[in-house]
Amino acid sequence: MADEITQDEAKGTAGYLLEMGMLKRAKRSGWWIAGVKDPETIAEHSFRTAVIGAVLALMEGADPAKVALLCTFHDTQETRVSDIPHIGRRYLTAASNEDVTADQVSAAHPVVREGIQRIVEEYENSSSLDVLVAHDADKLECLVQAVEYREQGHQNVQNWIDTSLNNLKTASAQALAEAALNMTSVDWQKTYLR
Repeated sequence: MADEITQDEAKGTAGYLLEMGMLKRAKRSGWWIAGVKDPETIAEHSFRTAVIGAVLALMEGADPAKVALLCTFHDTQETRVSDIPHIGRRYLTAASNEDVTADQVSAAHPVVREGIQRIVEEYENSSSLDVLVAHDADKLECLVQAVEYREQGHQNVQNWIDTSLNNLKTASAQALAEAALNMTSVDWQKTYLR
């Protein structure tokens, strides 16, 4: 049976869940540099990253549920520090994702607090296959999004494609990236239209 939850712990945990709703409204700001006026949200990026992570995990022999979980929480800190583009990080010193997460869940139920902190700590500091695949999922999602933006006429996204491609570690992520680079965003439906 689950531990009893106090009213304060329920309120702290619900507060965290409400805070995560901000990710549905917060835009991925790096795309503004490429001229994308209405870029994807952090939540949209995290959702597809989790799906990509599960797929890559299946291909690489990692744990798909664990990788999807790592991907789901990889950018949750951006409710507090926003999405800082790489060029902006040269000028800022931000708190670690582990520290931000600790603040975010400080009032949550202890099991929730410890569990989420453990997930973020692992994503940020482990070199396990699950974490390697989760990091590749993040990079591959960025590449796929850049391909979609390029298709929509945004020509300044090539750096995102090149950087993402060069940082992929697993053979599966590299193969999927190469395939995505030679497709359009609607090629997936050709199989079903025959």
